[in-house]
Amino acid sequence: MTAPGTSPAGPRFEVDPWSIALDGLDASRLAHDESVFGLSNGHVGWRGNLDEGEPRGVAGSYLNGVFEEHPMPYAEEGYGYPDSGQTVINVQNGQLIRLLVDDEPFDVRTGELVHHRRSLGFQDGVLHREADWISPTHRRVRIESARLVSFSRRAVAAVRYRVHAVSHEVAITIQSEALPNEPLPITHSDPRVQELLTTPLVGLDSDVIGTTATLVHRTRESGLSVAVSMDHAVTTSGSAEPAVTTVASPELARTTVRVVLAPGEHVELIKVVGHEWSATLSPSGLRDRAEAAVTDAGHAGWDELVREQRARLDDYWACADVEVEGEPRLQQAVRYALFQVFQASVRAELRSVPGKGLTGSGYEGHTFWDFEGFVLPVLTSTAPHAAEQALRWRHSTLGHARERAQHLHLRGAAFPWRTIDGRESSGYWPASTAAFHVNADIAGAVLHYVRATGDQAFEREAGLEMLVETARLWVSLGHADSAGVFHIHGVTGPDEYSAIVDDNVYTNLMAQRNLRGAVASARRHPEVAGALGVDEAELDEWCRTADAMCVPFDEARGVHPQSAGFTEQERWDFESTSSEEYPLQEHFPYFDLYRKQVVKQADLVLALFFAHEAFTPEEKERAFGYYEELTVRDSSLSAAVQAIIAAEVGQLDLAYDYLAEAATLDLDDLHENTSDGLHIAALAGVWTAITAGLGGMRDTDDGLRFSPRLPDRVRGLNFGVRIHGQVLRVEVLPATVTYVLKEGPSLTVRHFDAEVELHAGHPVTREIPRARDRGARPSQPRGRAPRDASVAFAL
Repeated sequence: MTAPGTSPAGPRFEVDPWSIALDGLDASRLAHDESVFGLSNGHVGWRGNLDEGEPRGVAGSYLNGVFEEHPMPYAEEGYGYPDSGQTVINVQNGQLIRLLVDDEPFDVRTGELVHHRRSLGFQDGVLHREADWISPTHRRVRIESARLVSFSRRAVAAVRYRVHAVSHEVAITIQSEALPNEPLPITHSDPRVQELLTTPLVGLDSDVIGTTATLVHRTRESGLSVAVSMDHAVTTSGSAEPAVTTVASPELARTTVRVVLAPGEHVELIKVVGHEWSATLSPSGLRDRAEAAVTDAGHAGWDELVREQRARLDDYWACADVEVEGEPRLQQAVRYALFQVFQASVRAELRSVPGKGLTGSGYEGHTFWDFEGFVLPVLTSTAPHAAEQALRWRHSTLGHARERAQHLHLRGAAFPWRTIDGRESSGYWPASTAAFHVNADIAGAVLHYVRATGDQAFEREAGLEMLVETARLWVSLGHADSAGVFHIHGVTGPDEYSAIVDDNVYTNLMAQRNLRGAVASARRHPEVAGALGVDEAELDEWCRTADAMCVPFDEARGVHPQSAGFTEQERWDFESTSSEEYPLQEHFPYFDLYRKQVVKQADLVLALFFAHEAFTPEEKERAFGYYEELTVRDSSLSAAVQAIIAAEVGQLDLAYDYLAEAATLDLDDLHENTSDGLHIAALAGVWTAITAGLGGMRDTDDGLRFSPRLPDRVRGLNFGVRIHGQVLRVEVLPATVTYVLKEGPSLTVRHFDAEVELHAGHPVTREIPRARDRGARPSQPRGRAPRDASVAFAL
């Protein structure tokens, strides 16, 4: 892992406000580039592999929710351990387009690669590639490809592939393929798991109709059926008629195009690929769905697919766009982050977003609590339909969560720490089963979504039931002491360097919010609450429990301990820890980390943001300074949250450095693991660090509140947020802020402590109060200062 304050030698990617591009090809960085250039719509995910499939870092063609189930190996069995694990697999790979020039395969490692460039546009969602290549037999060709994963057609991905003859007459052969059982990196040492994950797909059907080929497979253990269909349109600028043939078997589908090109002529292939999966549909039914998607998209044509893509993104950017004046690389990074969050979720539809989205197989394709904690708030404010669909997916897994709670001898529902289909898939219980805060994070996302959108139908149909079942969990998990104080013991908070602690402040405050939110929601919908068995006695119990919740405070130090007794523990010896010993979990035993004051990622500081109304400004300032000295940021989730609170307590330069680290984490591969896929929650955190950090935005009981302040390097900031279907834009300058309500009924927000009533089309400008001097910049553990923004954003 690169130390947080270090930097690669300048940005690898071209800096442009609306795209990301890379000239040249570095074989050692292919896996990183494949993640950066990955395309998705939340249902289909294609890594940015080269069209011809080789060389490559990691093959990647994913469908959200398609996984293989495998035994969960344990050194020693224990009650409550999950019986099986879940790992994302590659579905049939329809990206592949191989090229032969005369009889020489196009391979960037042979011949002479004169020019190579890839670029991904944030306004049209199309990945472009150009290659100028001289074959070993001195035949020069130019290849142009463009690919997209459609936002308007959920099952569809498409490629336009052109080959130009430059120097000689050449015989061109294009082989367009769909290939099952492409390999994934396998991290399991158990040979049973290796065998299952090496060839997880078993052929059920293969079919050819004209130039359309379809493969249908089923996973061996999880029993999921997957159909991938492809069709092609071929044209040429020359007089020679291309020959086109298509064949298919369970092992391979291939369409072959052969044509002779004179210098200056080109051949074009447009490939449309349809993807469907189901646990219940017959192979023929699944095949028909995939083929129908391909047929419809083929009739629409490439230009229409691009037009639809642009229209969907235009609608998204009308609200979501963030304009940053004065820092070109930050401008690119925040739009890249928002684009990736959008494409990870826009057509997920009753699915969640894995930790890596659909850009890689890292974390085995699992969804974690950070989706509800980090990604859903961004979607709620910019693409609320995607947020609603993801929350409805969580609701659909309530059956598994109830079963898990019963297995743990608890009431209500215990949602999984990591999962693909809703069942717990983590065998390390101190960081999984004990991390009960995931339930409050889900409840918090429900409450935020309902408050921000006013979606009463969702609250009645799904939200209230999740709030009720999680509220029941907290009452059964904790207990009241002899003084009536309610404690939650033996849990793990967001910080994974502390485990099985008592009264984790973040967990308790989020549980308190969960309980009070459940009461309010039940009273808004008494008939639904009654159908769920909720009566006034239970509501009163939730109220009493929330009011009695223990929130530890260290009077001697004037700060909240991360958990009971945390501030009394021995501090980690940071001075004796070298930079090569980070991340700590790879060099020290957990038992040593668990008993020391050392923080992997924001925990108490996360509570300062998520439960911001529970702390005074003075408590926030003291707590932030205290935990800065302990937090090593071995997690990608930490920098954005630290940026937010640093800005709130007036440490704008420090906030800006943390923002720089979050914004460049994947683009510059700061953790040296972006090859496994992008960090979607950290990318979502870039938006939150800007809006909640520099913009000072807070969701309160009285509506949205803004207290913006800009660091010196930013001359202006403009961002949007959806609230009850309306778009509010906030335009921040060093001394003033302007609020612009785009349409709809009037809206009241708070500017610092003053109410501002907004009417559509009538901007309101207010001055930004002068900030008081906050004193010296807080220090971090040795070698763990955040990345210097002046280095991160240098051109």
